[in-house]
Amino acid sequence: MTKSRLEAFSDGVIAILITIMVLELKPPHESTFAAIGHQFPLYLSYILSFINIGIYWNNHHHLMHGVKRISGAVMLANLHLLFWLSLISVATAWAGETNFASAPVAVYGIVLVGSAAAYTILQECLIRANGRDSDFAKALGKDFKGKFSLCVYLVAVPIAWFLPILSCFCFIAVALIWLVPDQRFERDFDSET
Repeated sequence: MTKSRLEAFSDGVIAILITIMVLELKPPHESTFAAIGHQFPLYLSYILSFINIGIYWNNHHHLMHGVKRISGAVMLANLHLLFWLSLISVATAWAGETNFASAPVAVYGIVLVGSAAAYTILQECLIRANGRDSDFAKALGKDFKGKFSLCVYLVAVPIAWFLPILSCFCFIAVALIWLVPDQRFERDFDSET
């Protein structure tokens, strides 16, 4: 499989995941703004999850932009990442429908841990396929934001059992640090898309 086919497949799956999430949103049965307020937790969880999936899509694009080779291990690691991302829609719906109760927030956190870990595994497989001394590996560097995000998610999961709102703030904080564009690959590679 070529790099472009892997990207196209991943883009398609991510587009479907976002579509599934939006289909979970139902319009209010009343014609008042207060009716929207009653569904606010569901909308809020959708927004956070849309941002998270968008961040993964953007970073996946940058990863693929920086590599020259993929391997069978990369393909499996990519599927592993897509598996965890596919669970975001279920975790999103459950957290939103339960007004961010402890168990659903913990499950949402577990899905984010799985996604971050899978992304880290994908990066390592790409480094192996392209070489530790490759331009890709050099551009990736230590990946401080990725490791920091995984640590925050790991801390947020047990917190969800006692203070689910604090866990949600942890998830939002991680999303916010990723909204700052990651220039590593754009800086080190040409403007090829």
